[in-house]
Amino acid sequence: MSFHTLAPILGWVAVGVGLVGTAAQFRRLHRRGLDGVSVATWVLFVLMGGFWITYGAVDRSWTIVMGSLIVLPLQLGIVLRLRPWRHGRTVLTTATFFVASCVLPTMLWGWPGGVYGTGVAMMVNRGPQLLELVREVHAAGVSVGSWALGSVGSVLWVAYYSGAHLWAALAATAVAGLANVAITVLAWWRHREAMVAREMAEALAV
Repeated sequence: MSFHTLAPILGWVAVGVGLVGTAAQFRRLHRRGLDGVSVATWVLFVLMGGFWITYGAVDRSWTIVMGSLIVLPLQLGIVLRLRPWRHGRTVLTTATFFVASCVLPTMLWGWPGGVYGTGVAMMVNRGPQLLELVREVHAAGVSVGSWALGSVGSVLWVAYYSGAHLWAALAATAVAGLANVAITVLAWWRHREAMVAREMAEALAV
């Protein structure tokens, strides 16, 4: 099987991985609470999902469309769970950033400009989540599995975009994938710290 034939299959696998990863974060929020989860990151996920759905429809790639459409209800559920109406300034700032980095470049330079702008947005999007993990000692709400699957999904999407010769989307996704890896490692570290602290407390209580 040639890479040209394999790439579309990897794209659909990436769609499935994205669904499982987002579902893992959705379940984690309901089981463990909101600690450590960034409102800005997930609001921007929803906004960029709309961008990718539109881009995929214009490019006539149902793989790209489904990659965002299938996870959009879960992403909206996560955002609602985070109560964005209590974070009006954050939501407004996030929406303004989305317009500046994704919408305006698309209007000025067409879809390639918008996709490169989305690459910047995808990288910056992970910033609030990274900062949240650095600032907050407790990160019970952050799913390591979700972000790890996001890292795997990024690799699969890069392979798909390479086969489809969508270089702007490939660059944007590769950058976001590196940030996914950083969040995965930091979230794992925070969970590890919490587990060690619990074990020490239990030992002292005996």
